[in-house]
Amino acid sequence: MSYTQDYLTKCEGLIKEVSNQEDKIMQAANLFAQSILSGRMVHVFGSGHSRIMVEEMWPRYGSFPGFNPIVELALTFHNLVVGANGQRQAMFLENVAGFAEQILRNFDISHTDTALIISSSGCNIVPIEMAELFQQKGIKTVRIISKRHSEASTSKHADGKKLQDFCTIVLDSGAPVGDAMVTIENLETPVAPGSTVGSCMIINCIKAEVASLLTKAGHPPKVLTAAAIVGAEKATQLFQSAYDEHAHRIARMYEKVGIPSYVSENN
Repeated sequence: MSYTQDYLTKCEGLIKEVSNQEDKIMQAANLFAQSILSGRMVHVFGSGHSRIMVEEMWPRYGSFPGFNPIVELALTFHNLVVGANGQRQAMFLENVAGFAEQILRNFDISHTDTALIISSSGCNIVPIEMAELFQQKGIKTVRIISKRHSEASTSKHADGKKLQDFCTIVLDSGAPVGDAMVTIENLETPVAPGSTVGSCMIINCIKAEVASLLTKAGHPPKVLTAAAIVGAEKATQLFQSAYDEHAHRIARMYEKVGIPSYVSENN
């Protein structure tokens, strides 16, 4: 078997892993649909390469408003690798206690909101504290991890807890310990990760189920759609209306930030 076929075969295994979680995917979709139908948002967070899943959810073709993509560039800006804004700094900041609180301080969080946090290991401090803060605010949170990798990893959180300890629903990308899935002859360590493949499948399954629920509820989402499907005029109209809806929704996330009476009532 070629290494290409080896990797693709293992990806087929990831499909089965995701398929076996259909009930949990539907549970997550129902939570998210309730937030969106109430006029609120689903907060989506991922540090490191997990930001890929945040952007997979929204905004991109085939996606729709209702999701607040929280992407902190200090934790996700990888293309320079070394030097200023390099990978070393990002990996360090990912484990700075208190950073999550500063990020969420920017938003007017409501009990009606829900959240999705992605972290392959579930062991880095910022994603864990993000989930912990959401839990403290009574927000139901879904997480995507690589279960095998998380179980084999050690939490960097002060009390040893992992991301899954603060989440309502736990979804598994199916990736192996260490993430990489292909062993090359005469190469000491494996290559070709699988967590992004598994996690993106979960993201898009959730997205499809949420779209169905919103449509059944009489509020079909404004989906970013290519001109090749609907024509240039309709595509432009959909993009503009979707971005406008996102603007209106996100405006509510800043409406009462820092107002003392409101903060004391909701904390």
